[in-house]
This record gives sequence, structure tokens and C-alpha cells, in this order.
Amino acid sequence: QVPLVESGGGSLQAGGSLNLSCTASGYSFGGYCMAWFRQVPGKEREPVASIDRGESQSYASGMVDRFAIFLDNTKTTLNLHIENLQPEDSAMYYCAAKAPGRCTIASIRRAGLTAWPYWGQGTQVTAST
Repeated sequence: QVPLVESGGGSLQAGGSLNLSCTASGYSFGGYCMAWFRQVPGKEREPVASIDRGESQSYASGMVDRFAIFLDNTKTTLNLHIENLQPEDSAMYYCAAKAPGRCTIASIRRAGLTAWPYWGQGTQVTAST
């Protein structure tokens, strides 16, 4: 069991920036495929960005310009930096972990959410105009 805990969510005005973090006490993420997902009420949880073994990054369509996924130098914190936050970015954001490999957004979509054994509890992001 990997006890993922997200932080960094909040409410802010559109145009601002935000950094979400995900940690798991006692764990390093360098050997995992890690990803950020987001979900709004009534819709499916969707992948936003992923990073495999701390190196290979993948972004959902339209995300690469404003989103950045990365591990810190110790590889114990997964980050998602969001620039120029838009109201449509408002959602609950979740981090997730699984075994390495098949970690591109396309692979993640094909495999589905059941491929992810470890999830955090989520952190809410709300952007208003």
C-alpha cells in the first residue's frame, strides 16, 4: 500500500498559478509510473499528465502548454504546476501510482482506472473569473 497524500489545492482567480504536490510517507517515486488525474462532478476521472520513473513525461491534449509534471530532487514528491489557471481547470485533482511502464496518456486511457492500485484522496482546485 502506497499512502498517497495530495496538497496544494485551493480557490483562486483565473490567470493565476498553482502547484499541487503528492507525497507518500516512506516512499520514493523514482520506480513508479505516477500520474495526475482530475474529475468534475458527473464526469469521468481523466488523466492530466504522467511521468514514468521520474523521467518520461506525457500530457493530455491541450495540457502541455500550461501544465508541468515533475518529481523533486529527492523523488519523494510528485508535483503538478499549473500556469494561467482557467475556470475549466476547476476539478478535484488526484495523484496515482502504479508499476512503471505503459505510462503515456494514451496507454493510461487504454488501460483504464483499474490499472492504478494507489490513489490519493484528492485536492480541490477552483478557478473563478
